[in-house]
Amino acid sequence: MTEPPAGYVAIARILGAWGIRGDVNIEPLASRKVLALGRSVHVAGRDSRIERIRGAGRTYLKLDGVDDRESAAALRGQYVLVRETDLEPLPEGEFYRFQLIGLRVATTEGRDLGEVTDIISARENDVLVVTGPAGENLIPVVEDVIHEINVEGGIVTIEAVPGLLKD
Repeated sequence: MTEPPAGYVAIARILGAWGIRGDVNIEPLASRKVLALGRSVHVAGRDSRIERIRGAGRTYLKLDGVDDRESAAALRGQYVLVRETDLEPLPEGEFYRFQLIGLRVATTEGRDLGEVTDIISARENDVLVVTGPAGENLIPVVEDVIHEINVEGGIVTIEAVPGLLKD
């Protein structure tokens, strides 16, 4: 699956089965608050609910109706989706990943760098993958670099610190 259906947002990607009781190992694509016990989700074309969530370094989910290893293994590569309308509003200055994908990126001097095509989650901070006329640039989401994120206006403005951008 490449794009979630209209009105849905991916909150996790299923990496494979874990154990024998239907749990799946996931790559979270949203905060732990969004991956909540009891949340209604949509996986592989059907509605489900998160029955169990655990893990510290790795995260494991148990979905309603997935009760054995074979059923869990069949979900490998699928996305765990939620309806956009079911997501809680975030505090000011915080954004869901889907809100940033597709935003234009420009420097404070007005240089167009392209658009956000992906987001890499790193230990210290997220990194925007920006694809544009100069190729691909990796923009760290840190205070010294990100000047403004304007979701409604469709643009991220950055400070082009020395060494950050491809020329």
